[in-house]
Amino acid sequence: MKKRCLLGYSQQAMSDSAQRNVVLAASTMASFLTPFMGSSINVALPAVAREFSMSAVSLGWVATAYILAAAMFLVPFGKLADILGRKRVFAWGVGVYTLGCVCSALAFSAVSLILFRVIQGIGGAMIFGTSVAILTSVFPPGERGKALGINTAAVYLGLSLGPILGGFLTQQFGWRSIFLATIPLGVAVLILILWKIKEEWAEAHGEQFDFAGAVIFGTALVSFMYGFSRLPSVLGAGLVLFGFLALAGFIKWEPRAATRLLDVKLFRDNRIFAFSNLAALINYSATSAVSFLLSLYLQYVKGFSPQSAGLVLIAQPIVMALFSPLAGRLSDRIEPRIVASLGMSLSSAGLVLFAFLSEGTASPYITLSLICLGFGFALFSSPNTNAIMGSVEKRFYGVASATLGTMRLTGQMLSLGISMMIFSVVIGRVKITPEYYPLFLRSAKIGFVVFAALCVAGVFASLARGNRPGSNLHI
Repeated sequence: MKKRCLLGYSQQAMSDSAQRNVVLAASTMASFLTPFMGSSINVALPAVAREFSMSAVSLGWVATAYILAAAMFLVPFGKLADILGRKRVFAWGVGVYTLGCVCSALAFSAVSLILFRVIQGIGGAMIFGTSVAILTSVFPPGERGKALGINTAAVYLGLSLGPILGGFLTQQFGWRSIFLATIPLGVAVLILILWKIKEEWAEAHGEQFDFAGAVIFGTALVSFMYGFSRLPSVLGAGLVLFGFLALAGFIKWEPRAATRLLDVKLFRDNRIFAFSNLAALINYSATSAVSFLLSLYLQYVKGFSPQSAGLVLIAQPIVMALFSPLAGRLSDRIEPRIVASLGMSLSSAGLVLFAFLSEGTASPYITLSLICLGFGFALFSSPNTNAIMGSVEKRFYGVASATLGTMRLTGQMLSLGISMMIFSVVIGRVKITPEYYPLFLRSAKIGFVVFAALCVAGVFASLARGNRPGSNLHI
């Protein structure tokens, strides 16, 4: 009898382990898909501009439309996932995202391409708002950091391969081939979800969805993010102000709502959740524009070809991909606050190194600085995600995952917005021609100083979160 019980327990353990591996595979593949598309399409933008005769402003919307749509819908879909089921929303997200790829490959005008990128952003929001939540639901605390580390490594692998494969596909087969190449992977993930994942997770099942809160939240986020991209114009300042007012209205509305889109008590009463998300926002705001600035620096000031510049820039995401799983495992054994804060400190050091760039800076110096920055980001990202997801109840996993995704996308927009503001003040709204190279270099160095200062502030935000409740991890 005892032997039979042990056999049943062993089979159950094997079943749980197999289910975790399937979930990890599906989540990892989806997490690779979205950053790969984002980084590869940037390489193809000049080809898109030539085909559709797009201006620089309209071309920017090819990338911005996706980010805005994803940010706007992240938290609402995270809440819907908690209510309707994370597997269901995740599967719908992969399906919508793949449909967006098909439509984008068939785009017939600039406007249609931008609209199809919005569809991709909506699908991306469903993926971002559920993939980490599903991993957190499946893996126990002792194994969660490792799983999140592997998932994070897939993100950085997508960022690493995007410029290389995107450039190759664009050059050999045209920019539409980038969208076509991602369709098989999307279909494979969808089949894996529907065929192999049997379980569903919906700890908030039966709750009502706060549509009014979703509209207020989306309006606030879009107004703020779009307004920031238009600074320092009067329109930009007005939209940013309206965004802040709408966000204040959302915070005031939520406690009174019958069912809440986002329980603001998570920020007010949960110190780890609040400061970990703040640290994520600061980290992405300080680091997201680095590749943008360095790409321009390498191609304008140093005279590198796009391919050569890409080979230099790949150093950072490769280091991030290699060390993220290690950082995730460390956060299972060492207090995440310590690991993440150390990572933020290393990122600060890498940004300080970039502040000393000049026309004669050697490539090895740039590569080593990128390695320092990438190692710091790897140490920060997985442990910080582990801390956020481990600080909330199961019924908030979808919202917590979506909130973290919103911090990431908002940070990316803020980082680019800060760079554009500095360019507007130092250079003006002109093309970067040789006579403006010295002013461009000054702008980039100012940007790196600002980002380094932000990262230092992020170290204090990371440390201020405190330890996990009841944590027996090493400090």
